[in-house]
Amino acid sequence: MRMTLLARLAAMVLPALLALPACSPVEVALGAGAVVGAATVEERGIGGTAKDVSIRVEINDRWFKHDFGMYNALRLQVYEGRVLVTGSLANQGLKDEAIKLAWQPPGVREVIDEVQLRPSGGVDEFAVDSWIVTQLKAKLLFAAEVLSINYSVEATDGSVYIIGLAQDQTELERVLEIARNTSYVKRVVNYALIKGDTRRKA
Repeated sequence: MRMTLLARLAAMVLPALLALPACSPVEVALGAGAVVGAATVEERGIGGTAKDVSIRVEINDRWFKHDFGMYNALRLQVYEGRVLVTGSLANQGLKDEAIKLAWQPPGVREVIDEVQLRPSGGVDEFAVDSWIVTQLKAKLLFAAEVLSINYSVEATDGSVYIIGLAQDQTELERVLEIARNTSYVKRVVNYALIKGDTRRKA
């Protein structure tokens, strides 16, 4: 089950466009057309990807308008209406408000709170986390028997968070193994579902 050239190209384009926490909500929206175009090879399809992009843009917009520090500190992954929030904030009040805002857009089915309560780790931590994500995405892209376009990965302080859709348990275990064996990864937290999981329609 090797990915076609089109699927591999889309797998490089789509995560890059979806992973835009440092950009403004307007810039995220401008990338949405290209994201939907790449979605033709994704398991969730064009419609599912468009809905997730809409949710992502709206949450980012709410965070941006509420508190720029919140918006800048948090990372957002959305897959089939399941919203995974990561990053770090200095106090519980900001965290509670961020999760509350993440529930508000239409189409949100679940919000997974993985926000760490601590001061920002600064430039060094950001550099290591960015390195982890870049290396992991590259490994998944070229891993045999892995449809990497169906996964979204993020890292905070060495913790890797995975969400998306696995074709089967074997593929999922392969993805988790690759993540665990990526340098500087301290732990791997999985929220990816298997294709036939009934929670996809809950």
